[in-house]
Amino acid sequence: MNRLGTVLVVLGFSIFLAIPFLTTHTLTKSIITKEFNSDEKTTIATKAFEPVIEKTVSTWQLLSATGKAITEVNETAIANYSFSTENITRLENLAHNNSLNAKSIEALWGKENFKVIAFKNYGNWLFGREFGSDAELESNIKQVTDNIAQYEVIPKKGIDKYAAKSLKYNLAKHSITGLLHTNALLFLLLTFGLAVIGGLLMLQSYMAEKPGIKNNGTFFHPAKSRKWLGIIIGTLLISFYVLLYFFPEYMVGWIRLTDSISYKLSGSEAGQFFLYGFMYTVSMLVMGARMLAKYRHNNYQLIRTGSVMFFQTIFAFLIPEILVRLNQPYFDFKNAWPLDYDFFFDFELNKLIAGGNLGMFMLVWGITFSLIAVPIFTYFYGKRWYCSWVCGCGGLAETVGDPFRQLSDKSLRAWKIERYMIYSVLVFAVVMTIGVLYTYFTGASELLGINTFSMRQVYGAFIGAGFSGVVGTGFYPVMGNRVWCRFGCPLAAYMGIVQKFKSRFKITTNGGQCISCGNCSTYCEMGIDVRAYAQRGENIVRASCVGCGVCAAVCPRGVLKLENDSNTNRVNTANFVRK
Repeated sequence: MNRLGTVLVVLGFSIFLAIPFLTTHTLTKSIITKEFNSDEKTTIATKAFEPVIEKTVSTWQLLSATGKAITEVNETAIANYSFSTENITRLENLAHNNSLNAKSIEALWGKENFKVIAFKNYGNWLFGREFGSDAELESNIKQVTDNIAQYEVIPKKGIDKYAAKSLKYNLAKHSITGLLHTNALLFLLLTFGLAVIGGLLMLQSYMAEKPGIKNNGTFFHPAKSRKWLGIIIGTLLISFYVLLYFFPEYMVGWIRLTDSISYKLSGSEAGQFFLYGFMYTVSMLVMGARMLAKYRHNNYQLIRTGSVMFFQTIFAFLIPEILVRLNQPYFDFKNAWPLDYDFFFDFELNKLIAGGNLGMFMLVWGITFSLIAVPIFTYFYGKRWYCSWVCGCGGLAETVGDPFRQLSDKSLRAWKIERYMIYSVLVFAVVMTIGVLYTYFTGASELLGINTFSMRQVYGAFIGAGFSGVVGTGFYPVMGNRVWCRFGCPLAAYMGIVQKFKSRFKITTNGGQCISCGNCSTYCEMGIDVRAYAQRGENIVRASCVGCGVCAAVCPRGVLKLENDSNTNRVNTANFVRK
């Protein structure tokens, strides 16, 4: 059964990887008209698209043609609406004659002319101004005309980089034809279906063995010991996240597979993040079943794994999609700031406020949950109540990432890097939140000279996407399964401070029973050298500990216990571990 399961997983995954190469497109004039949404742009784009219109092409051919069409639209916009050399010379002559003002430029091009309106907005500070030299005059006028080209001409008459990204995706998604378009459900079954069945069949190998944790050649396995298979898996994960966040137009074939599921849940077509949520949830459920089989001797692990599977499936995936179908704001009730770093962004606040009574409840819930419930629960139960029982990031790490947990670096150097990095991200998140709230309530664009929108962009790209996604998951086969949780998660840092100084949670040790086997340190996903504490008989109170309990589960002598008591006495946990 294990061999059959492996074959099905490999087959399903291979078909999944082949989907982008099987995806074909047929672009029509009606699609171009709808997506460009402007007669002027549509006319230019249609001419640029002539070589591929009504023809069957690959995704790469379509996106290449789309790039050329966008360039044509922007070049035409610059030629028609930006300031030419002759235009700039006229402006300079007006300035030389001390007659550069609203009326004089209206006389040149007309009151309703695009250039006139733009210059009034961006260059009114030049009206009536005297210049010390011709060079200063030319420099200032060039600065204004360049700003108009960048911030007015391209966004309003052309296609800026944000609109271009959306346009590429929409054109690719809505022009899919051929075998994939008409047999999306079949391909869904041949990819996800085969992989899920295969993964479940592979569980038989665990069930055939006696309960208990076994190394079974873990450190020699090519996927689990930084060898060739692990490198391939890591490369595929990194590539997937790069496409997801930065180039979703190349994923439209995969996204098409989940359209039918999305329509049933939210009433709308699938997008890149619906595909991600679906894959995330399915992966957690299958690998969660693996966790249940592997740790079936330990009731704590069974309950904890079942909990993260439940919260991911119901609260993170199903409820938000159903809310959208009911015309309510998309909302993950278990997500907390600052992990949910955009909760206080203007678009999110406006969405919740516009959502009526339910939207206001979501707003109050989010604030209360993040600022009151999180520290209170952490005081009583440590980080484990969230990181190991509720959080989707932690759930993925515990299930999909479990085969790689032994790869976490336990060195003192890694611990120092961890502390600097995770608290730097927390400070960044706090400062950014203060900045965006200041902007939201005052209307100002800067705080202490820092542009808050740029701050949001930097955090979203480098932390929200790059760190938590590309690095945080893609590096599982290299750095262990809690890369993001350990080095980057601001919520983990926030709760870690409470856990270190105020929480009742600890791991107690019985040093007299320790045989220094090293299982606890090996399987600690947070890079804690648990054995060093156990050998000295010291309780483990670390900000980074997520209370997963695996160290206690793999200990052959019962040296380690998870405690939620203010005293240091050991408690009886016999009801957690089966005899």
